Amino acid sequence: MAAETGSRLDVETGGANTAVLVVGFVGVQLLAFAAAYTTGRPTWYAYFIVGSTAVTAYLLDGSSFVVASATLGSVLLIALGLPLFMFVARQTPSLVVEKATDPDVHRVLYLGIYGPLLAALLSLAFGVPLAHLLSEGFPGQPLVESLVDLPLVVPHSVAGILILFGFGEGGAFPSVSVLGSMVGMVLAMAFVAAPYAVNATREAFETIDHRLEYASRIHGANRWETFRRVTGPLAARGMITGGVLAWARAVSEFGAVAVVAYSVKFFYPFAGERVTAQHAPVFVYNTYLQGGLDESGAVAFLLLAVSAVIFLLVRYLTDDNSVGGMP
Repeated sequence: MAAETGSRLDVETGGANTAVLVVGFVGVQLLAFAAAYTTGRPTWYAYFIVGSTAVTAYLLDGSSFVVASATLGSVLLIALGLPLFMFVARQTPSLVVEKATDPDVHRVLYLGIYGPLLAALLSLAFGVPLAHLLSEGFPGQPLVESLVDLPLVVPHSVAGILILFGFGEGGAFPSVSVLGSMVGMVLAMAFVAAPYAVNATREAFETIDHRLEYASRIHGANRWETFRRVTGPLAARGMITGGVLAWARAVSEFGAVAVVAYSVKFFYPFAGERVTAQHAPVFVYNTYLQGGLDESGAVAFLLLAVSAVIFLLVRYLTDDNSVGGMP
């Protein structure tokens, strides 16, 4: 008992030290960026990232391999983080507030969250059964896997054209209104997002010990009951991960949506009527063409903020170490 308590304290102490280190490192980075930006020398911050990362790696490990890996990896962090920092720092607060109170932007943000949510749910509804089959294996599986992964390499505009050929006028379901409709937008999003839902869920199924399913079967449970009580709950985290990835992919989709549903009419609950709006990336692009970088940046900032809040909330709820995490 004492040994277990000591081990738990060591883990908690180590976690606390790691948290302090991470917070300290991030704090130093923010202060360094603020200093470089206010003095008009943001390039200096890029050099600071590389240097501070190398020093931190040396202090934590000391080996030349870790220092070299951290230093080279920090170059990628520059490409990912520096544009984000510059983007936030260059926003005009009054313009952001103006866009945040614009009813047109409200409709765009609602559509930019609601549409991808439908696409993610659609991808999960049909992707989870397929992922389970792929995890167990069957004849012709490589062909099916290739078909599932095909949207990952298809250009986005081509994906939109494929949707119109397959489901539009002259397609398999000519009675379904696809062009310029909510149905078309969700189909275009699901087309590009489904691989993420299927692959993440399949990986979760593949990590399950099949002896647990076998034990369920020998105790009298059929395949449906085994999936509901054993397989499904054990793979739930993978399903959620797949859904979040599919949603994130659908949020960012531009090409396919621009081809299939450049602007759509949908029911907007806050107005109590059907309204017309564009998917958020399409709206941001049009705002950039008409209003320039500052106006489009303000709209993009709002979309980024809303998406980040939803993403972090889901991560928090599904994290083992958080209070609200899944068991």
